[in-house]
Amino acid sequence: MTIPHTRFRKIPVPLALLSTTFEIIDVSEKWLGHFNLSEDIIGKNLFSSMPDLPEELVLDIRNCSSTGNYSSQRAPVVLKNGEIIWYEWKVDVLESDNSNINEVLLVLEDITEKKLDEALSLKSEQVARIGGWEVDLIHNTIYWSKITREIHEVEDDYIPTLEQGISFYKEGDSRDTITRLVQNGMDKGEPWDVELQIVTFKGKDLWVRAIGEPEIINGECVRITGTFQDIDRRKKAEIEYKKVSDRLMLATDKSRIGIWELDVTNDELLWDSNIFNLYGIKESDFIGGYRAWETCVLPEDLERTTKEVQDAIEGKKTLDTSFRITWSNGEIRWIKAEATVIRDVKGNALKMIGINQDISELKTTQLQLEKSEESLQGAFENSSVGMALVALDGKFISVNQSLCRSLGYAENELLELTFQDITHPDDLQIDLSLLHQVIEGKRRTYQIEKRYFDKNGQIVYVLLTVTAVKNWQGEISHFISQIVDISARIEAEKKLKSILQVTTDQNKSLLNFAHIVSHNLRSHAANLSMISSFLLDGELSEVEQKDTMGMLGRASEGLNETIGHLNEVVQVKLGTEKELSTIPLKKVVSKIITDISALIQENKVVVDIMIPSSFKVQGVPAYIESIILNLVTNAIKYRDPDKSASITIEASLEEEYVKLSIKDNGMGIDLDKYGEKLFGMYKTFHGNKDAKGIGLFITKNQIESIGGRIAVESQVGVGTNFTVKLLKG
Repeated sequence: MTIPHTRFRKIPVPLALLSTTFEIIDVSEKWLGHFNLSEDIIGKNLFSSMPDLPEELVLDIRNCSSTGNYSSQRAPVVLKNGEIIWYEWKVDVLESDNSNINEVLLVLEDITEKKLDEALSLKSEQVARIGGWEVDLIHNTIYWSKITREIHEVEDDYIPTLEQGISFYKEGDSRDTITRLVQNGMDKGEPWDVELQIVTFKGKDLWVRAIGEPEIINGECVRITGTFQDIDRRKKAEIEYKKVSDRLMLATDKSRIGIWELDVTNDELLWDSNIFNLYGIKESDFIGGYRAWETCVLPEDLERTTKEVQDAIEGKKTLDTSFRITWSNGEIRWIKAEATVIRDVKGNALKMIGINQDISELKTTQLQLEKSEESLQGAFENSSVGMALVALDGKFISVNQSLCRSLGYAENELLELTFQDITHPDDLQIDLSLLHQVIEGKRRTYQIEKRYFDKNGQIVYVLLTVTAVKNWQGEISHFISQIVDISARIEAEKKLKSILQVTTDQNKSLLNFAHIVSHNLRSHAANLSMISSFLLDGELSEVEQKDTMGMLGRASEGLNETIGHLNEVVQVKLGTEKELSTIPLKKVVSKIITDISALIQENKVVVDIMIPSSFKVQGVPAYIESIILNLVTNAIKYRDPDKSASITIEASLEEEYVKLSIKDNGMGIDLDKYGEKLFGMYKTFHGNKDAKGIGLFITKNQIESIGGRIAVESQVGVGTNFTVKLLKG
């Protein structure tokens, strides 16, 4: 069935009647106006006449033509110039009398502007953090928009009750207020617009603006709608601003600071109440112009002050000055003035806003200080302690003769230098750091021991005391440095420390030597004892006895070599660093394994050595031997009785070190429990009756004494890996 032509044209929507092959049969006037087209398109193909239509529309019309289903969609089209156009359409079909589909109805709109408005609206809500909400009192439901849920920090699917919504408001005034407003809204239909605090789901305090608008039908509230805005940043700024304003008002009142404003264009001068008190006049007696202020200034100061005001207006410099005024009773007072000039876009002065402060007492104090400074100058020059006045940049302003004598400079030579120039580089940073703390007001003075270089480049030890000196404005003008030469005391302390260090080193050396003797010889003794027990076994064959005698010989040689190394340790001179030798690592490891071969054989331990013959390390031979011996015998001692014991000894290069790894599959160590105590003296971890708790302590000290490091990885029941880094030979 076809719609009559005249009726079709008057349909108030952009509507087109199409054939199933997309031929335009007719269009409404709204269509022609909406797309700015003429009637020439009738009879032509829709997509030829309007080539920018989306492909989805083609598919939709075909689908509806074949199925007879109604469809409604929207889709964008990206033009060649990059512009995006959004279309929205509705497709339906017209059937003939025999139920065949022969015509298609298409309602099509360009909704690009609408989509833009929607996007801008959504963006505005996100930027302004404004969400919506609705309470349906008929169905007892609540709706929160996405932004509202984000502000409350709840999940996207969160649906609150009215009571839960109110419970988000901070307990106290905020919750009481919103409860009252909601109740009044439901009872009386009263709207609200308030700023309150909530506590979000995640516990964050937040300021919000809540607006509610009740809907009344037949005298009953059926719905409340409103908006919810995050105003936390703005509200906190307002609160902080009010605090600052209150503090400023209190400060200016208590400190007798007056605020004034000069309208440069109209020559109008406004004073607050404090200004009138400062000038000793009544508000009613003041005319209010700049000329009236001039009459208050002492004639001797007027010309200078007037020029400074004019210079500030012209932008030559800021206004920061002081002048004298005369009260009606003849008393003269000192006034300090500071101001800022406000200008238009062209730089012309519009207003000058400033403060006045009575500094009469300060000026009196300054005069007294000047007299005191005269006395101080005499003490400065004649002091037996070195003294200097130092500028903020470190340059010497004035020095006395005592300081010149200590440093060997003439006065004029020192005045050409800064304290940084003569300070030892290692002491400069701490000195500057303390000085900056004084400048920043964190301390008034400081005292340190430091080093200067005298004129000949020799070090002079001094005790330095620095005190800041402030001007009448409260700003640091310079520093007073008192410098006591303590070189003699420092040299005496150095000699004493040297003696103490020699004694300490001697004690450490003797103690370490005793530990080495006790620990290392005990290992050799155990090995010899075991070999002896083999020899006493009458059941040994001749071959076994020969092998055992060979082991005894090698063990004896190892013991003799160890004693020789211990003798070398005794010969190391006290008070000097150990002289390190170059030692072939594989040779030492192989020797150790040979020395304790009986122990290895007795305990059925498989030892695998993977060390390149070229690897050499630096160290004391006795220490290197002791380190390896202790770690290997520990691995044997703490083997796991439930599995075949194995030890892997390997080495690799790492920067300036040779990294030696001694890894076993033994009992392992609980590092979480014993990690911090592992290398402590007399610390044991497995309950072994032979354990003395001294081996790892000695080993660590020996490694560190020759510039090495030791680390351990271990897991109970898996095994232990000791990694020793030794300096390359």
